Amino acid sequence: MRLKEGKNDHVYEVEDIEVELNLERRLEALGLTEGTKVTILNNNKKGSMTVKFRGTRFALGKRIADHITVKEAAL
Repeated sequence: MRLKEGKNDHVYEVEDIEVELNLERRLEALGLTEGTKVTILNNNKKGSMTVKFRGTRFALGKRIADHITVKEAAL
């Protein structure tokens, strides 16, 4: 499933990131790589969503979130 389809307060694990190379490098620098656990804090707005990974909150646009494949994380 895509990250933008995720539900609030659920934890997901990143399986794949399919964005242009410079954006992928930027996300890697922030710590968003394959295997990273991502918690969705707010996915109610149309423009962006708020997520938390590696102890930090980030706002991601839906366009970016549409290109991140995730699966439900085992707790």
